[in-house]
Amino acid sequence: MKWGPGKLLYIHIADKASENMKELSEAELIVGKGIVGDRYFKGTGKYSDIPDIRDVTIIEKEVLDALEENQPPIQEKSIILKPHQHRRNLTSEGVPLNYLVKKQFKIGEVVLEGGRLNFPCKYLADLLKKPLVLPLYNRSGLNCKIIKGGVIRVNDKIEAIWSLKQIILKKILYR
Repeated sequence: MKWGPGKLLYIHIADKASENMKELSEAELIVGKGIVGDRYFKGTGKYSDIPDIRDVTIIEKEVLDALEENQPPIQEKSIILKPHQHRRNLTSEGVPLNYLVKKQFKIGEVVLEGGRLNFPCKYLADLLKKPLVLPLYNRSGLNCKIIKGGVIRVNDKIEAIWSLKQIILKKILYR
């Protein structure tokens, strides 16, 4: 799937599990650790003890827009979920996160690799007192591994990194 470039709209971290997210204009990402100052970097996140790729988490602004527009209409009314509430570190725009599992992409100078899709959790629904589990199913974000660390900033481009195999397949399929 061809896309991009997308854009990084928001960066958020929290010191500990369940604490309010703090908005940043830039952040340093460290390979194998996460975002400096974040709960998962410090090992104080709700799921820190569960082995997983969770250096950085991302969700699409388009998902937040769809919830607000009650799309698809699976609940009684729209759900307002602000970027500081969804508990993901980054909010993107113009990036189809579900396609980035096991793929590498750049945000500014940082290279990330999509891990697994994030599951909507009862923890978030209970914390915010909003019915989020079903409306976020299959669109709750992407857990990522940091391949190359560095600094990211709000408004950085988000771009795919095409492997040689992907380039060859694309040429074969679309000649």
